[in-house]
Amino acid sequence: MSPPLAITMGDPAGIGPEIVAKAFREQPALLRGAFVAGDVACMRRAAQWVAQGRTALPVALVEHPAQAFDAPPNCIPVMQVAAAAPPPAPGRIDAAAGRMAAECVVWAARAALRGEIAALVTAPLHKEALSAAGFAYPGHTELLQAESASHLGRAVADVPVRMMLANDELRTVLVSIHMALRAAIDAVTVPAVLETLRIAHASLAPPLGRMPRIAVAGLNPHAGEGGLFGREEIETIAPAVALARAEGIDAHGPFAPDTVFMRARRGEFDVVVAMYHDQGLIPVKYLGVEKGVNVTLGLPLVRTSPDHGTAFDIAGTGRADAASLVEAVRVARSLVTRARDAAPRGIAHNRSATIAG
Repeated sequence: MSPPLAITMGDPAGIGPEIVAKAFREQPALLRGAFVAGDVACMRRAAQWVAQGRTALPVALVEHPAQAFDAPPNCIPVMQVAAAAPPPAPGRIDAAAGRMAAECVVWAARAALRGEIAALVTAPLHKEALSAAGFAYPGHTELLQAESASHLGRAVADVPVRMMLANDELRTVLVSIHMALRAAIDAVTVPAVLETLRIAHASLAPPLGRMPRIAVAGLNPHAGEGGLFGREEIETIAPAVALARAEGIDAHGPFAPDTVFMRARRGEFDVVVAMYHDQGLIPVKYLGVEKGVNVTLGLPLVRTSPDHGTAFDIAGTGRADAASLVEAVRVARSLVTRARDAAPRGIAHNRSATIAG
């Protein structure tokens, strides 16, 4: 039997606990063998909010991940991994909420690295609350990268990770993740673009059963228009694409950013490498937040998440849509199955490096 799947509850002042509770209510078969890494009181409150006048799902306390398989049906198994505290008020930035969210992620990352859980699905946290709590990471991805590096005894820079956002129409992989736009422009270097192409290639080849066709977006309007609007395409991005092609990677570009995602959506490419966060995330999210899933590539563990944030404006109302979280659970289970099925054939690849083709 595969180890259980952990779902971190996210920032308890946001919609994270609610979408987790709603997923257990609406998708009990899919969630069987999963449990919440979180806080019992916060999850009980969320279960009441999403009940919307019906009987709330009970919370079953589990003391070890394996007990998730023994939890009664129609309940929410919760392992108390955050320091117990009164649930914070919904809808506002709170350092205590940020601390609880981070504690859940750290615990789940370490459990995954020890092999106690098969994968983790992370509900949204709030980056300002995380910072207010004293955690020096701009988001999940960087925190998980640091935990993985520590576990492997490596420097953080020696565990390169990338963010992939995907739905059934489009995949994008980002060169840089959570940083200011000015810093993101400086992060477009030949090594960074080449590393992103290598990770995207290694990540998608196993599920596709062939080399992925990778499109590379330019940084500037019209991909620089031959240097008229910037020289990054000429001096940085095109050389990285050439080096990748010399390694046998099927990479093409740089292409104009305003049309390359449309070309990929129509089937010309399997994935688009985008130069910075919003360039890659806007087209995927525009196609429907409820369908998007975030997958962290390059980690020695499986991690997925919904493609939206904490939605403080509706926190505490029980109205939040759990669809993206449900898709993140489906993808996590698919990744675990693919890694397990590939292992006996000696196929070596990152546990977090595949997504349904």
